[in-house]
Amino acid sequence: MRPARRPVRAVTFDYWNTIIRPTDTQLAQRVASWRAVYEAAGHAVAEELLRGVFATVWDEHQAAWRRNDQYTGATAAARAMELLGLPVGEAARAELVGAFVAPAPDLTLCDGVSALLGRLDELEIRLGIVCDVGFTPSTQLRAVLDRLGVLAHFDGTSFSDEVGWYKPAPEIFHHALGYLGVPAAETAHLGDLRRTDVAGAIDMGMVAVRYRGVFDDESEGPEGDHVVDRHDQVLVALGLEGA
Repeated sequence: MRPARRPVRAVTFDYWNTIIRPTDTQLAQRVASWRAVYEAAGHAVAEELLRGVFATVWDEHQAAWRRNDQYTGATAAARAMELLGLPVGEAARAELVGAFVAPAPDLTLCDGVSALLGRLDELEIRLGIVCDVGFTPSTQLRAVLDRLGVLAHFDGTSFSDEVGWYKPAPEIFHHALGYLGVPAAETAHLGDLRRTDVAGAIDMGMVAVRYRGVFDDESEGPEGDHVVDRHDQVLVALGLEGA
């Protein structure tokens, strides 16, 4: 049985499927950009071939993620070029990497997250981000938050490509608690994945909140202390506002 809870004074957020809703357009954008760069370098590359190569590097990333080995977007781009085996100059290589790691232009906020962040600010709750980075680096992930008007809500960020650890490793959560200045027992973590978000928060002694409004993780793993379908349910779940 988990110990009785102290009042929540800080909340950390997962990024994908919690703050930002992913889009299906990124892969198509990546494929189109790479085909254009290779064509300019004198190579005709079939769309099906590129999709297969990108699927391979994604599988490699997922395996590395589970091993807690850093596998960045730049690493994936270099590996994809290696798999294609087509010679290109340094300028083209740089262009390929840039196109590979660029975020999709149509990313949007998850429903209700902006209002939740604003209300948490009003309640003087400290806010952070604990995010496992995929192919888009943290510098660009912050830029997306800034463009969408929510970056200023956060007191700090803990991205795996900067901290050097993926969830559920305690190191990435400790990094967030450091700038929040709040003990784990008074901090909640909100995210969608059982293995990383829920398990990591529970192991830290934080309040684990599983958000399933975008993706409902039905894999094996622990359940959150609270499960919410909408961001407007978070405040009540954490005891910050009445039902």
